[in-house]
Amino acid sequence: MDEKVVENKAQPLGNYPHVKRVGNFIYVSGTSSRRRDNTHIGAVQDKAGNWQLDIRAQTKAVIENIGDLLQSMGADLTHVIDITTFLVDMEDFGEYNKVYGTFFNHTGPTRTTIAVHQLPHPNLLIEIKAIAYLPKKG
Repeated sequence: MDEKVVENKAQPLGNYPHVKRVGNFIYVSGTSSRRRDNTHIGAVQDKAGNWQLDIRAQTKAVIENIGDLLQSMGADLTHVIDITTFLVDMEDFGEYNKVYGTFFNHTGPTRTTIAVHQLPHPNLLIEIKAIAYLPKKG
């Protein structure tokens, strides 16, 4: 097994790796739009102090973050075979689905989308975990 915490990404909020390889499979822990400085892409505070949350920006950032984590293991999004998405509000499904479709098509990974009560930060609308398949060389 090979696991790692990727230094240039937002650090895990607990004792777990970003990614773990087991045989030919790479498992990506639940990933959000959180940046390394703990701010969130797709979360902007207006002058009145209210947060404006953008499911499209968050979805794009999450999938790009997963791509970055996979690259740390020599893989990329084309190797993803299964995705599980957690949405705080199923009203966001349509916009999430549109952005998702810019990364994957019908030949891409299998997918499950689940509604959840909340995620680890109130500015998060989405979290995704993924499984990739990349045969070991040699």
